[in-house]
Amino acid sequence: MPHLQKMPFNPLKDITPVARLSIHSIVICVSGKSPINSMKDLIAYANKGNKITAAVSTAAGSVDLVMRAISKRANIPITTVPFAGGAESTTALAGGHLTIGGGHPSEVMPHLKAGRFKAIGVALDKRDPVIPKVPTLKEQGIDVATWGSVKGVAVPNGTPPEIIEYIASTLKKISEDPAYKKAMASIYQPIDYLNTKDWTAFLQREYKDYGDLIKELDIKI
Repeated sequence: MPHLQKMPFNPLKDITPVARLSIHSIVICVSGKSPINSMKDLIAYANKGNKITAAVSTAAGSVDLVMRAISKRANIPITTVPFAGGAESTTALAGGHLTIGGGHPSEVMPHLKAGRFKAIGVALDKRDPVIPKVPTLKEQGIDVATWGSVKGVAVPNGTPPEIIEYIASTLKKISEDPAYKKAMASIYQPIDYLNTKDWTAFLQREYKDYGDLIKELDIKI
């Protein structure tokens, strides 16, 4: 959002990162009844003159960015259709009202297991351990990789270093706890812990990556 509109705070200056907990990927899906089984199929489908509509959770959100990036870098027309959230967009795709859609594994996995969806790509720079059989977009020749939804913890500036270290080390122990791992796996949420130093560097990289992508795609709200 800071790249798209004025915010009441600067996420890189006004808070202190503590630790990253997880990354939720964007999974590209089609209806289980669709003839499309891969990104190559999707491109071929578009090149035959078929119209491609994409269900996205919100305008200028993470799924919308992925779909627009695919459209530009694969050189195929994709019309994104924003909804009020992930539940609504996945329901619309399940109903066969759009060609493709996207969402986090926790949103699409029930549909994948029931055969209502097929997953044809993941928009990370590596495969998502939750759905390891689904290739990344880059593996399929489309130069698109975003960070999806990242979960982490921060504290107000001025928090004593020993408190930051205590929270970070406690979160690391939690990330390694078998019960926590089991709970996260049950909601298809991969654990991807980073300590304070690495989380801070990642935030800066992620912020720049999304800013560059938004500028390239000329997205405005």
